[in-house]
Amino acid sequence: MKFLKGTKLYSIVSGKCPVCQNESMYSETNPYKLTKTLKMQERCSSCNTKYKIEPSFFYGAMYVSYPVGIMFAATAFIVAHLIFNLNLIVTYGVIVIVMISMLPIIIRLSRNIWINFFMHYGKPKVKNTL
Repeated sequence: MKFLKGTKLYSIVSGKCPVCQNESMYSETNPYKLTKTLKMQERCSSCNTKYKIEPSFFYGAMYVSYPVGIMFAATAFIVAHLIFNLNLIVTYGVIVIVMISMLPIIIRLSRNIWINFFMHYGKPKVKNTL
C-alpha cells in the first residue's frame, strides 16, 4: 500500500497522520481492543500536528459514519442476497452481524475521513525554536 503514500486514501485506510503520514494517529493500532479503540495520540511525533483541532472535533465523524455504515451494510446485502441467494430474513441477520462486528473499523474510518477533510498531506511544519 506504500504506492498510495501521499494521498488521502492512504491516510484514511492506514490511520496515519494526515499531514506527514509517518505515524499512526491511534495509541493502539488494533481497533478491536475495545477499551482503546478511540484513544488517539495528542500530536504526531514527526510533524507535531495536533489531531484534535478543537474540543469535540470528532463529533463531526458521526455524520461520516452513517454513509460508511451504509456502504458496509450494502456490501453485506449484495454478498448475502444477490450472490449467495439467501432469503431476506437471513440476509438481515447477516447485515446485523456485519455491522456489529465491523463497528470499531467503521468508527476509525469515519474519524480518518473526517480529519482528512481539514488536513492535507504536505511537508511537515517546521517547529518554532524561538
